[in-house]
Amino acid sequence: MKRVLPFLALVALATGQQAQTSHRTVVYDSTQVSMEESGLSHVINHQRIRANDWQGCRELTTVKVDYDPLSAYVEFRSVTIHRADGNKERVALNVCDYIAPARLIYWGASQKMVQIGHLEPGDEVEYETYRKGFTYALLDDDERYIPPMRGHFYDIVPFWSSVPVEKKFYSVSVLTAKNLRFALYNGGEKTVSVDSSVVGDRTIYRFTASDIKPLKREPRALADNDMQPKLLLSTAPNWESKSTWFYGVNEDYGSFVPTPEVKAKVNELLIPAKTEQDSIAILTHWVADNIRYAGISMGEGEGYTLHNAQMNFTDRCGVCKDKAGMLVCMLRAAGFKAYAAMTMAHERIDRIPADQFNHSVCAVQHRDGRYEMLDPTWVPNVRELWSSAEQQQGYLMGLPQGADLMYTPLSAPENHYIRINANTAIDEKGTLKGTITITAEGQSDRSVRGVFSCRTAEWQTNLETELLRIDPRARITGINHTDNDQYLKQPVTIEYTFEIPKYATIDAGTIAFIPLSARNFYRRAMSHLSFDVTSMNRTQPFADACSRLVEIKETVVLPDEYKQLHFPFVNGVADPAASFGCQYWMEGKTLTFAETVMLGKRVYDAADWGPFRQSVANQKLLATTPVILTK
Repeated sequence: MKRVLPFLALVALATGQQAQTSHRTVVYDSTQVSMEESGLSHVINHQRIRANDWQGCRELTTVKVDYDPLSAYVEFRSVTIHRADGNKERVALNVCDYIAPARLIYWGASQKMVQIGHLEPGDEVEYETYRKGFTYALLDDDERYIPPMRGHFYDIVPFWSSVPVEKKFYSVSVLTAKNLRFALYNGGEKTVSVDSSVVGDRTIYRFTASDIKPLKREPRALADNDMQPKLLLSTAPNWESKSTWFYGVNEDYGSFVPTPEVKAKVNELLIPAKTEQDSIAILTHWVADNIRYAGISMGEGEGYTLHNAQMNFTDRCGVCKDKAGMLVCMLRAAGFKAYAAMTMAHERIDRIPADQFNHSVCAVQHRDGRYEMLDPTWVPNVRELWSSAEQQQGYLMGLPQGADLMYTPLSAPENHYIRINANTAIDEKGTLKGTITITAEGQSDRSVRGVFSCRTAEWQTNLETELLRIDPRARITGINHTDNDQYLKQPVTIEYTFEIPKYATIDAGTIAFIPLSARNFYRRAMSHLSFDVTSMNRTQPFADACSRLVEIKETVVLPDEYKQLHFPFVNGVADPAASFGCQYWMEGKTLTFAETVMLGKRVYDAADWGPFRQSVANQKLLATTPVILTK
């Protein structure tokens, strides 16, 4: 049969332009969930997607569903092509089942997929799938589809999409006695309609939204689930119930029972410890540095249970939960009260107790009763015990008495300082000579130490590259640095001795140059400089790597005495979120330059963009604008 292309596709072909702003459009997305008494859920998903152009056709040549065969069952029930000319074609269900692409964590996740075949713009693909089970594997084979927290149900439903959605529908049928709790976030309460009905001993909740448009994300914006409409549902009564369950499931599994080998290692490690904090730090850093991050399927226990100490200590590898579990075990062997905890790295956890977690950490109780959070996954070769890249982050401790959801506090910028000090001189030929020293602490220390994250033979090249990146004419005559193997004893310090020919431009009565320290030396420790600050306004919250303090000072001895000083003008910034200040001054033949940048958060509100943007723009301007001195 002769195919007839839709009008818009013909226009696109004739003009060579894309007629649609998106390659695909979801005509409708329907999900129906039915929960059993045990917590087992049956999910039917029905979607119909239109290819708007040839790129959309390519993207729809295969439809696939991700699942974990250890804990979920998935099947395609039907696939149909609705041609643009009105014809319908049933697609043979020759389902392929492949291991899903993976990196670092190899737990056997799979993908079921059906090949659609040739499509043309305007064609629509409709398919229906059935799923039972949950995301994480935990229990034995007979009950592998029942969720870990038996008898309970939760779900996280995004009412946002990266492509246009004309209609989205989600319904869930639960036993009324389960007392389902739900909430809509990020404007979902205004865009999603809700209704419910009671049928016998069950309640059916329905959520519907129309005309969902993709959000145009601003650079470095927060996760979509933190900004766009979403629905959270849970039958758990509160976070305390999740906390006690998480404690119990790991105690029952025997995750933290120390073996004689573990006890012996703990005793050996704690010989130099003099205080309670010494012991905590020694054990945290040993686990961080000696348990390699690598996840492979080890059978039962790949979900919320943490592998036992014997396995972790023997294999010396695992994912976050294995590193956390090893630390809990070692702390208990040392006499501490320690517990596993769950968190969500770089995404907000909201009040409905759905399982909004992607990371496992450790909590230790001090003798005075206070708890300290530890993260052996994020602090290998880091001077902190809890990475401040995780500040303003939610967590839930698994305690026998239960715990509520909590958030880590802000970490003061001075905890993450980077200090650059230079003493230089310019001769009558414009050659710059001197020393420049960088010192850093906290997360800035971690970033600077990145030059050592390679074979020792490559350290010298990496160190030289940092200065040569500023000026490739530099001749480095010496580099001294702290012992990287002793990173816990002191912050990192690196000192360069150098000379740079023709660094300054000198003519009759005038000299021009940019202070070397102002040129974003060791930019690797200043992630804020990667922000695009051309836009004056911002509507979305954003995130940097960490709070930070940048302090720069340089004294430059000049070849002659100059009377007039012309330097780039910048507006000072004074705000709790971000501040900036700088000075230039002359004393005889010596010019002194000083600059301070303070960035007060990791996660910023859109209203913080003004002072943040100005502070970053100022630093970039000083790095590229010369100082001019005249006689």
